Amino acid sequence: MADVMMRYLDRRSVLAAGGGDWPRAVADIRAVLSLMSRGEAAMEPESVLPMGSDPRDKCYALPARVGWPYDAAGLKWAIHRAKPADDLPSVSSLTLINRLADGRPVGLVESAFLTRMRTAAVSALAIEHLRPLPSRIGVIGAGAQAASHLDMLAALFPHVEVIRVFNRDTSSREKMLAGRADARLRAADHLDEILGDCDVILTCTSAAEPFLSRAGVRPGRLIVQIGFHEVEFDAIEATDVVAVDLWGEFWHSSAKSLFQMARAGRFGGDQVAADLVDLCVRNWHPPDGASLYFSSFGLNVFDIALAARVLAAAGDAGTGVLLPVFGTMGG
Repeated sequence: MADVMMRYLDRRSVLAAGGGDWPRAVADIRAVLSLMSRGEAAMEPESVLPMGSDPRDKCYALPARVGWPYDAAGLKWAIHRAKPADDLPSVSSLTLINRLADGRPVGLVESAFLTRMRTAAVSALAIEHLRPLPSRIGVIGAGAQAASHLDMLAALFPHVEVIRVFNRDTSSREKMLAGRADARLRAADHLDEILGDCDVILTCTSAAEPFLSRAGVRPGRLIVQIGFHEVEFDAIEATDVVAVDLWGEFWHSSAKSLFQMARAGRFGGDQVAADLVDLCVRNWHPPDGASLYFSSFGLNVFDIALAARVLAAAGDAGTGVLLPVFGTMGG
């Protein structure tokens, strides 16, 4: 058997292969949604392994397949820790990609960064299709997801006039804002500053208890929930339009606010107004002036596409580290 190699990409190699390109990430999401609408991309429910008593401490195995031009079958393995060790991030993940056509190993990618790119790109599409041309956006949180969303807003929403940033730990907020050249950024010392005038609110926290009440719901406002359990059930019930990236079997186990609400018998899948395919492929639009809530679960099918794209670019450029998989002694 001839030698078969696979390519390993660390964070620097991912960036060198275009992993930090926001327009490409958004284009990947759109392309995968089109494939999903035709049955040419799909994912299986995640396998979840609890790692302790804190519900935020979990391992996730997330498989998916994506057709041409990605031609990828893959698995993302992610570790989430509420209180990580000093030398580790709160989320670490690796994505393994095989060629969909014949199963040939393609590569292994450090993918926590790509996951944040994917998540913020989905938020960008939610804003574009549910609340186009906002003038004021509020970001709640100061972790890696919040930082990625600030990067996304800087790259994709130049028309936004003000971006307010709130975090309970002001030192973490100031650390995240330090060195950013975006003159639109405004530090908010109180949540009410976000609730007062923002057209769009992005919640990017690991909160285990909700803090956004129905007082935050108002006509024309979009709340995009990216984090853990940030939005009260009453707030979701008070919202005119509830949209999701996808309503799937994960509602049975996910700790996201909307899915907890569903398990409590206060929400059903038939109450979802639209998912990302409806928004981006079928051009569904909400009623004018509606209050809006978008729950971003995080779809592994997008992770596989992004990883496949950067692996292809790295292969063209000859970057990354080649690892032997099958050789003359293989079977």
